[in-house]
This record gives sequence, structure tokens and C-alpha cells, in this order.
Amino acid sequence: MKNFVQPGHYLDLVAPSGGVVSGTAYLIGALLVVAQHSAAEGAGFVGVPDGVFTLPKKSTDTPGQGAALYWDNTAKELTTTASGNTKVGAAV
Repeated sequence: MKNFVQPGHYLDLVAPSGGVVSGTAYLIGALLVVAQHSAAEGAGFVGVPDGVFTLPKKSTDTPGQGAALYWDNTAKELTTTASGNTKVGAAV
């Protein structure tokens, strides 16, 4: 296939304002990734966009299996609230 670039399990990205910390989730545009390693702002880092991760969630939310999850970029946590947040996956 001539247009294939890479599998996409690991993405080379540029760390946003404040840098990134290994194991922490970051919203890069509409893409939620977990930083594979720490990096300073503007430095390259590897983001993991797929897989199953334990991430912070809104304390009052109790999503069941398969529930849609959204990223609250202000609180830096997952939520079941769609309004004002970016859809990023589903609970397992």
C-alpha cells in the first residue's frame, strides 16, 4: 500500500506548553495521548494514542463498561459529560 506511513501506536509529537510527564494524558488538538516519557515544552516526545490506561476521572462519575468517555481539558480528567469536552474513548 503506497500511502501507509506507520502503525500509529506511538506518535512523535511536540510537547505542549508546560511540557509533558511520563504516564500523564494530554490533549493534542482532538487527540488524547499518554506521554511515554517526560519532555520539556517544545521538545519531542512519544505519545501513545491507543490502549487501555488508568487515568484520572471525575470523582462523581461511575461509567459502566462501554460508556463513552470525554476529556475535560480544564480539570485534566475523564468524564461522562459530553458538553464542552472532547470524546476520547470508552470505559472498560
